[in-house]
Amino acid sequence: MVFNTGAALLDAIVLAVVSVDASGTYGYKITQDVRKAIDISESTLYPVLRRLQKDECLEAYDLAIDGRNRRYYRLTETGRAQLALYKGEWARYSNHISHIFEEAKL
Repeated sequence: MVFNTGAALLDAIVLAVVSVDASGTYGYKITQDVRKAIDISESTLYPVLRRLQKDECLEAYDLAIDGRNRRYYRLTETGRAQLALYKGEWARYSNHISHIFEEAKL
């Protein structure tokens, strides 16, 4: 992708991906789902997950799957509010950018 992805946009995408399943989802699946929108490595994703936990947007819990613990993440109420804010801001921002591009002469 030509455009850089800032921290706020990455946070918004991660919160949106995690919000799909109310019971939560795990790191590898989050990475795969985020990759549908942007190229991201697991080493980039995990600090984002930790930061969102620290900011109380996500909560984590472990679940035993096939004898191994898997860490799951789900949105908190704070995370839902933050996602709603991001969605509103993205709608306004993308609208402005789209309008500028539509007026552009090639």
